[in-house]
Amino acid sequence: MSIFILLVFWKIFNLLTAYLAPYFISYLGFFPYKEFFKWSNLPYFVESFANFDGLHYIVIAYQGYLVYNQVFFPLYPLLIRGLNFFLHDYLLSGLLISNLSFVLAILIFKKYLTNLKISSKNSFWIILVTLSFPTAFFFGALYTEGLFFLLFISALYFLQKKNYWAVIFFSILTALTKFIGVFLFVPFAIILFFEYFEKRKYLKKPILFLVIVSPIIGFLIYGFYLFQTTGDFFYFFRSQEAFAGRSLNFVPLFQVYYRYFKILIINPHNYSYFISLFEFAVFNLVFAVLIADLYKLIKKKIYIHRSYRLALNFFSFINLIIPTFTGTLASIPRYALFSLSFFFFLSEIKQTWLKIGLVILFLILQAVFLAFFIQGYFVS
Repeated sequence: MSIFILLVFWKIFNLLTAYLAPYFISYLGFFPYKEFFKWSNLPYFVESFANFDGLHYIVIAYQGYLVYNQVFFPLYPLLIRGLNFFLHDYLLSGLLISNLSFVLAILIFKKYLTNLKISSKNSFWIILVTLSFPTAFFFGALYTEGLFFLLFISALYFLQKKNYWAVIFFSILTALTKFIGVFLFVPFAIILFFEYFEKRKYLKKPILFLVIVSPIIGFLIYGFYLFQTTGDFFYFFRSQEAFAGRSLNFVPLFQVYYRYFKILIINPHNYSYFISLFEFAVFNLVFAVLIADLYKLIKKKIYIHRSYRLALNFFSFINLIIPTFTGTLASIPRYALFSLSFFFFLSEIKQTWLKIGLVILFLILQAVFLAFFIQGYFVS
């Protein structure tokens, strides 16, 4: 099955789930702004892909930054605003950007995997497991996931091709899309160390240092904008407490575990309880798999051709762990989409029946959580 056909089936699966959701789940959710979308001509089951954060991106695209919504980085709403100039529909513009970006991302991802000398069979499984993950529907929602994946994988792909100016360009844009994009400097440094630095070839290629710091440049651009408009370089971070209830103090992981153990033991078994259970389960599953993946990489010894896998593993850990420092696992099931080493590891399971079972389980969960999301329940 070609990757394009796989993408078509995945999108049909998502749209069908969204269409059927109101027949199984009453709209008693936590998203109170449905009326905001009434100016759009899109059907209900399509416009609902903009629930929760999607609304904030539309507001930023339409009105610019208001109080506290600086937590959302600027590139995505800027692109929505630009495309809206032609389409005159903010919601449609955002959904088109997300979905087209994700299609391009998967196509580039396939080339990236081929360059890693990963077999077509394993590449297929990596992409299949990614598409079936319980929160993968966010790639096609009015969220930054689709765009971020395109920029993120493009930066890594062009690093493979040694097209360093393209790497710099996509890295800056990646860091302007999501905060986690700034940490691209970590995989860049690992890859370039194996390819150049340990051989002392870096002296002949000063552009390599610019490659490593390019994600930081993107982050600094947004920081300077915030400083000019709010007087606070880190206002995106300081807004987290008021906007999302996240702690501004560093919270170690063991305290987060303690908090979730209390939730799972004491709290009543309502909807919020099961979302907390979902967050806790996804975090531990991905964390355990990443540890197993790192162990396997070290055991097999890391040579130059494995440096990309090691770099991905380190970024996957950072992507998973950094959000927990705010004292919660909220949205971890969505953030985990960019811990790509998790999907690499699952694709390498030798028992085909086990991989098929995981894909079926993931798709069932994806349908359930997407249906609740469409009906206004916070999922991730």
